Amino acid sequence: MTVPASCRAALVLVLVATPAIAQQSSQQTNQQGGAMSASMSEAKVKKMSNTEIIRSALSAGPREISDGAAVIAPDASGKMATLRAGTNGWTCMADEPHTPGLDPMCLDKAGMEWAQAWMSKAPKPTNTVPGIVYMLQGGSDISATDPWATTTKRFIESPPHYMIMWPYEAKATGFSTAPKKTGTWIMWAGTPYAHLMINQKP
Repeated sequence: MTVPASCRAALVLVLVATPAIAQQSSQQTNQQGGAMSASMSEAKVKKMSNTEIIRSALSAGPREISDGAAVIAPDASGKMATLRAGTNGWTCMADEPHTPGLDPMCLDKAGMEWAQAWMSKAPKPTNTVPGIVYMLQGGSDISATDPWATTTKRFIESPPHYMIMWPYEAKATGFSTAPKKTGTWIMWAGTPYAHLMINQKP
């Protein structure tokens, strides 16, 4: 999954742990919370205004999805706030400034459930239907093989793509397990968190 930074992972975890956040107003959700480091939060706040954060977040998904999606971001204290309430069950996040390139994302409900299982290092994902994550601005990954890698000497750069969060098998599908910038490949192959990386805009 194209979410290499610890602060981005924390955001996803908070989203799944508090599903009602997408339907609340920003005044209400400023009290909802997830922690990220003060330095990361401060850097993100300084990098973009709320208007810029919303614009960045919504650029991750197709127009028909992003138009009704909620947008969340850390506030100055590092707690999660909803900058825009959603109406369609999707939630988008802006670019993570601590990774190379642009990597905003939009996740559906099953995608966030998958992310929660991943973050808690559960033996396998808990979503019972495939989750969808759009990253139409591209992304950066720490590892193509290890779901919980935390360091890398070289990020794996991905073009605009979307992901299907479901345990695909390389032998059964014939898809490559090596990172590629065209077509489809399986990230984290051979683990319960294997998923499709589909390099194209829908």
